[in-house]
Amino acid sequence: MASGICSMGADVMLVGPLPTPGIAFITTSMRANAGVVISASHNPYYDNGIKIFSRDGFKLPDEMEDRIERLILSNNLHSLRPTASEVGKAHRIDDAVGRYIVFLKHTFPNDLTLDGLRIVLDCANGAAYRVAPTVLEELGAEVIPIGVEPNGENINAACGSLHPEPMSRLVVDKGADIGMALDGDGDRIVFVDRQGKEVDGDHILAICGLQLLSEGRLKKQTLVTTVMSNMGLEKAIQKAGGKVIRTKVGDRYVVEEMVRGDYNLGGEQSGHTIFLDHNTTCDGS
Repeated sequence: MASGICSMGADVMLVGPLPTPGIAFITTSMRANAGVVISASHNPYYDNGIKIFSRDGFKLPDEMEDRIERLILSNNLHSLRPTASEVGKAHRIDDAVGRYIVFLKHTFPNDLTLDGLRIVLDCANGAAYRVAPTVLEELGAEVIPIGVEPNGENINAACGSLHPEPMSRLVVDKGADIGMALDGDGDRIVFVDRQGKEVDGDHILAICGLQLLSEGRLKKQTLVTTVMSNMGLEKAIQKAGGKVIRTKVGDRYVVEEMVRGDYNLGGEQSGHTIFLDHNTTCDGS
């Protein structure tokens, strides 16, 4: 990927393993023209795909992705390849993880800490294996991490948000207050309570939506979710004086609607939660 980009005359900044939302953040903070993630998301390691972010940190719309595919599969780019000194250069950004950790900590209220909380955290042997435990520990929590030994092939293997059972059992065994399981690229999270019981994603959206409503911080009193969410979520938000807008399935469609309508909270029942006041995409970390 890096060689291909350089071959077209563009420079590449390599950040190493970083959660998908971390790439969105780095793209904007480094004022890059685009951000690229190679990720299998919640799938096995061999099902890697490519996610592309625009310079403003948002995923590309379907139309732009279709255009890129057509260009790649055509011969239209061959005549544009530069030579000699016009070929792009690749640079490594050694402190990308540290920059992202600082950003995440700054989204947490200054007057609060996680002191006294014991948290079981499953990082799915994925991209958040360094970021997520560090953030929670530096905010004061006692973290019991699992799924933090990636070897390139064990990502999402019997762990993470698709397989939260080991995390749930460990919550009970260790007497933890809460359990969290991320997916491989760190943009989705599943929670369990202290009894090891999973808290449905719609419940998480309801908790966040109702809290923002009570504080007067839910823009236009509106929560954006997909057609997969339970009617109970809609009724809960309506009872508190808000409303719910639904999109087709996919976090990108939720984000597109949030941007279009100037809303600040949205997500999917599957564990994607988007706080546009903080980042341009869903972030499990």
